[in-house]
Amino acid sequence: MPHFIVEYTDNIKDEANIAKLLEEIHQVLITRNTVFPIGGLRSRAIELKEYRVADGTEEDAFVHAVLKIAAGRSKEIKKEVCGALFEVMKEHFSSLMSQRYLALSMELIEFNEEGTYKQNNIHARFKIFEN
Repeated sequence: MPHFIVEYTDNIKDEANIAKLLEEIHQVLITRNTVFPIGGLRSRAIELKEYRVADGTEEDAFVHAVLKIAAGRSKEIKKEVCGALFEVMKEHFSSLMSQRYLALSMELIEFNEEGTYKQNNIHARFKIFEN
């Protein structure tokens, strides 16, 4: 963990540079490797082709992100990390937002380890950085 999932409307796909956004998000999370193990970091983007925004009369667009993390981090850490990630999103889309109607949002989902199943050998590669 964490997993960062971003949904975006297809009417901004040419200008949104989602690959760059994911790179920027990873940089924020990698710098917090004492909070989130690098080997557990995942991000993905989902382009939405069917959606409706507001009253449907404009070419409105939206980007919605979800940060999924395991339980156990302090309220302060969650607030700081989510604030930093949302700042990245706002900066990344600032130019596009100045040109068109665009809604940005992000939510945090914290889940319990019970009911979560995973296997990962990527963590071993980063063990040398922990000491």
